[in-house]
This record gives sequence, C-alpha cells and structure tokens, in this order.
Amino acid sequence: MKRLIQKGLMFGNLVEVSSPALVERYNRALAHLTGKQTKLADFHIDVSGYSPEVGDELGDDLYLNPNGCNRQFILLTTAQKNAPLLNIKFSTSRGILRQFIDQNEAQLFALTARDAVAGELQNSVYEVSSPARLLDIRQITVEADTIGGHVADAGKLARLIERFRTEPDGWRDDLLIAEMIGLAKKTGDVTRVPIHLPRMTFEQPNFWTSHFGGLYVFQRAKLSGVISTLPRASLGQMPIAPVMDLTQRNHIAEFLEINEFVEPIVKARGMDAAAVLRQKMDFILVDAADALDLDLGNATRSDLRKIAHRLGKGLPDEFLGLADLLRWVEGGGAWPRITSEHPAYFYTLRARPHADRDLVNMLLAELAPLDVRQLFITHKELFYASYARWSERKRQYVADFLEREYVVDKQGARAALFGPEPGMEEGDRPEPQPTPTMADLVGPWGALRKDRR
Repeated sequence: MKRLIQKGLMFGNLVEVSSPALVERYNRALAHLTGKQTKLADFHIDVSGYSPEVGDELGDDLYLNPNGCNRQFILLTTAQKNAPLLNIKFSTSRGILRQFIDQNEAQLFALTARDAVAGELQNSVYEVSSPARLLDIRQITVEADTIGGHVADAGKLARLIERFRTEPDGWRDDLLIAEMIGLAKKTGDVTRVPIHLPRMTFEQPNFWTSHFGGLYVFQRAKLSGVISTLPRASLGQMPIAPVMDLTQRNHIAEFLEINEFVEPIVKARGMDAAAVLRQKMDFILVDAADALDLDLGNATRSDLRKIAHRLGKGLPDEFLGLADLLRWVEGGGAWPRITSEHPAYFYTLRARPHADRDLVNMLLAELAPLDVRQLFITHKELFYASYARWSERKRQYVADFLEREYVVDKQGARAALFGPEPGMEEGDRPEPQPTPTMADLVGPWGALRKDRR
C-alpha cells in the first residue's frame, strides 16, 4: 500500500497532530471516551479523530467505534471536516459528521480553541449480532461537548442567569451569585458569546454497511429492499423484502429501474459517453491481459489496442458489449441489446441525480468491479481490498492512472462521471419528467427477463 500512500491515494487529507498541546488534548479526549491513551508524539487523524497510527499502537482499529455501530469522535479542529473517514462501517457516517461540523462551525471553532470536543453518533442499537438488527437503525443522533464540559456548564449558567433575572430576591442570593461567578470563570460571558451545541438527529433510511460481508439497505424507496454481497440465505430472516444478493442481476436491475435510481451513461446529461466507454474498455483490457500474464508495455491506448488484437475471440464479454455501445454512440453501429444478464450491463449505468446518488454508484461499482476508477471514487473499502489481491503490474497501472487522471482534479473527475453534487434537499422535490419513450418503459437496453423461479 506504500505506492498508494505516496501518490496521495490512501490516507490523503488526514489532519496532522504534532504540537504537544494538541496531543495532550487528544489524550484527554481518548481517555474520556475509551480509557486509553497514546504515547505517540505525532500522528494523523481523520474526520472522526481516528488515527491509523494510534490504532496500530493500540492494536485496535475500532478503538473509537466499539461494536462497529456507535461511532465516537474527537474534534481538535474544524479542519477535520475535509478529512476522509477511515474504517467505514456505515456509508452515512462521514456525511453526518460533515453536516454536524458545517452547521456548528462557529461554535466548534471557539470550543476547539480551548479544548477537544468529544461525542458519539448514537443510535438505539448497541450491537449488530444479526443482519435483522441493522434494520432497527433508522436515526443517528449526534451529541458532543468539550472534555471539560463547557457546553453543559454554559447551559447551566444560562439557566442560573435566568433565575437571577426572574426571581424577586435573586440579587440577594449569595449562593446563586457565587455559582454563577464560578461557572462564568470557566465558560466566559454566555450572554454575549453563547456556547451551544444542539443535539442533532439525522435520518438513516438508506445506507451501506460493511457488516455481514456488505449490505445495501433501502428502506425509503418506491420498492424497499436489501442487496447482500454474500448469499442472501446467509442473512437469515429479514424484516424487509425483497432480499437479493449480487448473483441476482436481473432482480437488482429491475429493483434499480422501479426505483428510478439509474440512467444509461449514453443518455446522461453533460457526459462524454464515448470517452467514458473507452476508459472502461481500457480497464477491462488491462484486467484480461494481466490474467493471461501479457505484457502491458506502457499501457497506452495503442498498447492496449494491440492486446485486444492478440486476444481476438478471447476478448471479455464486458469489453465486447461496451464496444458495441461505443459504435452506436459514434454513429457507426446498430443500437445494441444489452440485457441485465449481459456482463456489460451495469458498466453502462450511473446513478440518477437524487439524495442516494453516491450509495447507488457505490452499488454499481460492486456490480462492475473492473471499472477501477469508479471503484476507487465510490467504494474505497472494496478498492483497497481488491488492490491487495492484484498483481504488481496491475497495481502500478491503476495507481499511475489514478494519480494522473483523478488526483489532479478530483471534483472535475467526479462531476464528469457522476454529474453535479446533489443538494441536501435533493430527492425531496420531484423534478419535471419528460414523456417516457419505449426505451424508458422497457428498461435502458430492452425488457428485463423475469426470473420465474
């Protein structure tokens, strides 16, 4: 993984903690939350305050996430909002932390100037011993305070001030005044500079979790359902239907269509479909050549074209399907019929713009894993696991490509592939829909074959 770290493709944008004062604050917060401390003089932290170096030192990568379902966090600076979230257990966690920091940035900036802020992403489930328990997680509540309890003390002082102002003999109550003075020494003048961190609650109806091999849960949709990476029978009884696994391509395709979650990339607004298709075909060729131990040369498009000629009839079905579609896009071929059973099918789709766009693109990356660019952008946990299994030759190609084509302009690459970022209200307000065509009525490439089993 050193190559990825050196190229900024792993542990990028972490916040450095190196000053003795910040290390001391971190240790106070760590002891407060976990009863543990670090002996490191410098380390790096993600948006939640998790440090891979501290995790390695403690021999526990989940030291801030016990049982993997109620993530704790330590904020030393509001700059953490731009950091990634490592060891993700739920796809919604980073977004929730980011919103919490954004909506309370002024207060958090003032609080972290004097102390560390610690808190937890709370839900009503404290353990996930069975997949069905995951469906009980509907809301996440964020509660936080400084280690010194400044927020709680400020609230208490505000109530005492109200008593002083409203009680007839408040100005003669020496105990009340003494308590107010004692708290004010700690919190400052809360009448001029209020200290308040609201208890915030976020809904989590649709999410991905790494538990039980990886599950995509859709509870708020036209058709609810669960999609499992492992065989669906391994989940046992679930309080939701349908329950699918990745082998049921036709069912998943129908599920995505019914919920209007996806669109063909050749119909996506503002996308250079031909360029995207060519790049997907390159990735597929690299994987095929690597599997046959063929020399990639410099892996230029010319080199890959030579490999395609060598493979001939042995070209992967994914490549051939995308090549047919590319010929249609460029005006030189017939409209291809690519059904949901075709290996190229999910490579031809992207998520429509809606609130769960990133979650759907994450699912599509798992269904089309040879598109390593989408895999890296939308599903880093799976990308790193896949990278560890690749040959040295493929690792080098992918790392060089991502450094050259993605790292230099991350926002531009994401916008070109997936469209503009959806707003927070996206999905709550329906957009005007065009009159459906026959292609819309029967699916992007033709009618879905119904599985009669």
